[in-house]
Amino acid sequence: MLLSALASGAEAAFFSLQKQDLEKLKNSTHHTDKRIVALLDDPRQLLTHILIINNGINVSIITLFAYIAWLLFGSKLGFMELAACMLFATFLIVFFGEVLPKVYAHKNPLTIARRAAPGLSAMRPLVQPLARLLMAISGWIESRYAARSYNHTMQELKHSLDVALTNEDTSPEERRILRGVVNFGSITVRQIMRPRIDIIAFKTSLTLPELLPEIMKWGYSRVPVYSESTDKIEGILYVKDLLPHIDKGPDFKWQQLLRAPFFVPDSKRIADLFEDFKDKHVHMAIVLNEYGATAGLLTLEDIVEEIVGEINDEFDDEEIIYSQLDKNTFIFDAKTSLHDFCKITEVPFDAFDEIKGENESVAGLMLSLFSRIPRSGETITYGQFHFTIESADSKRVKRVKINVGSKKKRTHKVT
Repeated sequence: MLLSALASGAEAAFFSLQKQDLEKLKNSTHHTDKRIVALLDDPRQLLTHILIINNGINVSIITLFAYIAWLLFGSKLGFMELAACMLFATFLIVFFGEVLPKVYAHKNPLTIARRAAPGLSAMRPLVQPLARLLMAISGWIESRYAARSYNHTMQELKHSLDVALTNEDTSPEERRILRGVVNFGSITVRQIMRPRIDIIAFKTSLTLPELLPEIMKWGYSRVPVYSESTDKIEGILYVKDLLPHIDKGPDFKWQQLLRAPFFVPDSKRIADLFEDFKDKHVHMAIVLNEYGATAGLLTLEDIVEEIVGEINDEFDDEEIIYSQLDKNTFIFDAKTSLHDFCKITEVPFDAFDEIKGENESVAGLMLSLFSRIPRSGETITYGQFHFTIESADSKRVKRVKINVGSKKKRTHKVT
């Protein structure tokens, strides 16, 4: 019973430690405190270990009670006697092995954690094989059903939102913000990043007199710095770090002011990246593709704009990426992202998932639809969308006119 109480108390204690307790443990040189930190490095595994130990002890208690009852009553042991014995054992386990230890552990988590840590570390090799099996089963169940449940819930939410937004009292701004909130968790970095071709970056070989005119020209407060190419980002230059040194000569090593770049994969979701920005206190991420090459750049402002819309200050040039000819007809710059296109025209973000492949721009969508670089004047129909190539050359599509009609069966028609 004492072992059961200690296991239950350990569960409550380890997961009741406050932030200040964890900081104290990390800074401690005591061997037991280091054990606690090591155990908490993988909280899911720790919880699995504790539950296996606790349930093993509780099953042993029940078995022991049943054995004692058999010794006392022998052949006279009936259903009523056995049930009474099990109820008594259950009461003892719940009250003395679960409730009391957890109440005490919540009040004294650090003390209980220190007492339980040596025992848990010693038992770890014994329960590790079973823990791995249970975690593998749990992971399989989560991957099979949790994602499906999440997607099903999101589809219901999006449908409810589409129904609600048909209300004429809802302004376009309100509709856009609500759509942004609902889709925030499903948007990836690739969909909203600034592509590599549009990244403004400085070379490390520039001297300070050569660097200052570039800073004045572009007006950014944070700029990536590269050595050989933009695939070799060496750091991020914060212009405010350079201000105290602007009067120094060409021999000043401004490269020493660079801050470490923050790299993220292009498949990362912006909701997760937003949390990383807050935790690491950074505002810019360099986006890498699957080969480790620089694919683009994303800032905290880009993520916030997904909900509140474009944020333009006095230094921003309000770039017009599209023009609207009528309610259903738009002309887009071909480098516009498909995400921005869907947001502006208020069509579902997954409207082109079947055809776009890895492309995330209007130009990339045209290449997927035509399977080649189209010529000016060519048209193609995909479902409710009718595309006309307004401008193109032998290398790329420059401008596309898009008519968003009523929903039809998805077809392809090229003229």
